[in-house]
Amino acid sequence: MLHATELLGAEVYDVKGHFVGRARELFIEPAEQSNRIARIQLARGRYRPLVARHEQIGFVGPGIVRLNVEERVLEPFEPNEAWLAVRKDLLDQQIIDTAGRKVVRVNDVDLVEQRRNGTVELRVAQVDVGLPGAVRRLLQGVVAPGLIRRIQEKLPPRQIPWEFVNLIEPDAMRRVKLRIRSDRLARIHPADLADIMEELSPAERQAILGSLDEQSAAEALAELDARLRRAVVEEMGPEKAADIIEEMAPDEAADLLAELPPETSQEVLEELPREEAQEVRELLEFDENTAGGMMNPVFVFVGEDATREEVVAWIRENAEVNRDQLDSVFLVNRDAVFSGSVAVARLLLAPPEERLAELRSEAMVSVSPDAADREVFELFDKYNLRSLAVVNGEGRPVGAITVDDVVHRLWKHA
Repeated sequence: MLHATELLGAEVYDVKGHFVGRARELFIEPAEQSNRIARIQLARGRYRPLVARHEQIGFVGPGIVRLNVEERVLEPFEPNEAWLAVRKDLLDQQIIDTAGRKVVRVNDVDLVEQRRNGTVELRVAQVDVGLPGAVRRLLQGVVAPGLIRRIQEKLPPRQIPWEFVNLIEPDAMRRVKLRIRSDRLARIHPADLADIMEELSPAERQAILGSLDEQSAAEALAELDARLRRAVVEEMGPEKAADIIEEMAPDEAADLLAELPPETSQEVLEELPREEAQEVRELLEFDENTAGGMMNPVFVFVGEDATREEVVAWIRENAEVNRDQLDSVFLVNRDAVFSGSVAVARLLLAPPEERLAELRSEAMVSVSPDAADREVFELFDKYNLRSLAVVNGEGRPVGAITVDDVVHRLWKHA
């Protein structure tokens, strides 16, 4: 195992033993090979730097690199933004440890050798985010490499495999050129991703959101602290904000827009599709501390005469149903008036031909949109509810409040 800090500054000799220069930088080409050191930049004092390609490297060791070609065949160095520079882009930079779900700082980069046909190919194995890498950086050039290695062996290691590393790249163009995959970020729970983002700078937060698809970005944004969420949305601009907010549940979108300055909120609303914008505008008319301000206007309601088999088939085929938050199905009679609810667990266990009217809960509980949030809390507590129907003056359901809405609101007021 070699370390990047042992190669940066190393003396480089050509195949005839002539001194060529010192290794100034190591480059990875993510588009070609995500973990291979593709090129080494060679500094030559006042002369133009050269670059050695990976197939021109014959030997590497702490403080020394030997090439398998003569100096005359080396190419002049030309900067390329598509390359990932180990010293510039990795060392001392913040990265996301997707396995540990936290932000860490890179102290060193660990490399492994692959020998073939007279060449030595270096591959990035892991990044060092622990004390050994920090000590190695501190002592490099001051203490002999052998002694440094003996010292670091006594220190507790802390490394992250390269495949579990996600770079935080604020420059959108550079992020595209590097083609760094962010699928691991998308698999982090939104609450954990929000915690990570709160540790970052504004530019880095924008970079994370920009690397995610709109659905993942919306879920992470919804989990952010309200103060940060407002700052993030204001920074990204109305068009981009609308693309993300469109993926939110209407009640979450309304809560977010209510936190923004009126002019910013209006700009975002104008960028939303007409139907989504109308739903959000209607919710914004309610006081946030009422049932109407808590409810989601997108919910499942069916006729009480429908059979269990018909309802399950409809839910299965309806892409708009949020299955993660589906706790109850609300019932309406032939006049479209709310007539009860059926727990999903009870629905699934019933015979296919069972009518939903026979499965509804004994307590037919609902609330009006202008009811105070305290009344909502009391109903959830009294009847041990998972969801609560919100009905208008004619008794027709217009929204639903779920237990996570209640928990969020209680936490907000704590």
